[in-house]
Amino acid sequence: MNLILFGPPAAGKGTQAKRLVETRKMVQLSTGDMLRAAIASGSELGKRVSGIMERGDLVSDEIVIELIEARLPEAEAAGGAIFDGFPRTLAQAEALDAMLAYRGSRIDQVIRLKVDDEQLMKRIAGRFAESGRPDDNPESFKVRLDAYNTQTAPLLPYYQDQGKLTQVDGMGSVDTVAVAIDKALG
Repeated sequence: MNLILFGPPAAGKGTQAKRLVETRKMVQLSTGDMLRAAIASGSELGKRVSGIMERGDLVSDEIVIELIEARLPEAEAAGGAIFDGFPRTLAQAEALDAMLAYRGSRIDQVIRLKVDDEQLMKRIAGRFAESGRPDDNPESFKVRLDAYNTQTAPLLPYYQDQGKLTQVDGMGSVDTVAVAIDKALG
C-alpha cells in the first residue's frame, strides 16, 4: 500500500507516519527529513537547499523527485510507502504517479489532515522553542503555510477526482487522529 499523508506543515503528518511505520511496517518517505539530513551531512545537496529551507521556500521539484525515486526500492521491499511532505505540487504528483506506474504500483490512498491555521501557528511556536529547527521559526512558517495554501492545497481535487482522498480531523489528540486514520485505511 502506498499512502500520502497530506496537510500543511505542523499538521501532524510526521507523527502519524512514524506510528504507521511501527504498526504497519511501511517505509516513511519524508522529504523534509531527507532534506534536513542532507543539510546536517554538509553534502553538496545540503548546501544547495539550506538557504531555501531557512526562508521557508519550496525546494525544486527536480531535487525532491530525485530524493523520492532513490528511496522507492526500499519502500517496495517493505510493502509500501508513506509519503510525508510529498507531493507538494501538481508536477510532483504527476511525476510520482509516473514513477510508481513504471514500477507497476500506484498511490492507494490519500489522507488529508484538516487543521486550523491559527492552531498551527501555536503548534509551530512550541515546536520551534523546543527543537530550534530553522524552518520552524514563525516567520519561515508563515511562508511555508502560504506555499502550502497556494501550491499544495490545489492537489486536493487531483486526488478527489481519482477517488483516493479521505479527510480526517487533524485537530484532535494524536491518538484520536490515529484511530481516524486507521479507520480510513481499513
